Amino acid sequence: MNKRVVIALGGNALGNNLPEQMAAVKNAARAVADLIENGCQVVLSHGNGPQVGMLKLAMDELAINHPKYTVTPLSVCVAMSQGYIGYDLQNALREELLDRGIQKAVSTIITQVAVDPKDPAFDNPTKPIGRYLTEQEVNAERQAGHTVMEDAGRGWRRVVASPRPVDIVEIDAVNALLNAGQVVIAGGGGGIPVVPEGNHLKGTGAVIDKDWLSALLAQKINADFLVILTAVEKVAINFGKENQEWLDEIDCKKAEELMKEGHFAPGSMLPKVQAAVEFAKSGDKCCSLITLLDKASEGIEGKTGTRIK
Repeated sequence: MNKRVVIALGGNALGNNLPEQMAAVKNAARAVADLIENGCQVVLSHGNGPQVGMLKLAMDELAINHPKYTVTPLSVCVAMSQGYIGYDLQNALREELLDRGIQKAVSTIITQVAVDPKDPAFDNPTKPIGRYLTEQEVNAERQAGHTVMEDAGRGWRRVVASPRPVDIVEIDAVNALLNAGQVVIAGGGGGIPVVPEGNHLKGTGAVIDKDWLSALLAQKINADFLVILTAVEKVAINFGKENQEWLDEIDCKKAEELMKEGHFAPGSMLPKVQAAVEFAKSGDKCCSLITLLDKASEGIEGKTGTRIK
């Protein structure tokens, strides 16, 4: 294939606990290794919605029950999630590549992403984090001053601000490793959101959408493909209705028309299509693909998935 590819792996695809994550990363490693074996240069990003919420809850409980420990900022929890998810991903991918006789280093970069402190997203939290909550837990979160929201018909979760990424601080390191022939894991959880203050980078309490970050990352490394992984093989309009229609290939103009018509759920498919359009519009040869994890290789070959050009 000889393509440079950014793959955006959803946090929900990594399971809800460490044993589930260990099994999930092996599945992800096989799909990514297929692309590498076919000649692709790969940068892998991943979500962290469930994981960062669990970390924040655990660290908050620690501070409540052991007063000598201070409250851990959300930005630090994002960094922690990058570390332990990256650790599992890089080991699983390294093992899968070696099993195939491929000698290729895999590196995880703790990635900071600059955001605009005046981004209106800070006044309108929308990004779900953590597990689904019981009715009692929903009331407790609201009493604590946190925002909770119903998540695409699946239950209630805490939500935080999700500002747009402006720049990737460690992008030179990503490019250096990629140009050296390594597989790179970067921008985990959408990156650690930071606000520049002179030479200082100040963490902020938010979670950046990993699809938006992946679109920016793909632009920054001059990728050919942005592959956004989801729970369905293709994007559909009129989803779940009698006139449901699966989409094979559309251009950005058509995608924008479908978004305006309200075909894609705000908490589910909409941000994926938005990010896909953002990257596809950045260059004539740029192509976005939305599909299942195990269909990524076939999708790049044009055999399945929804392509946006």
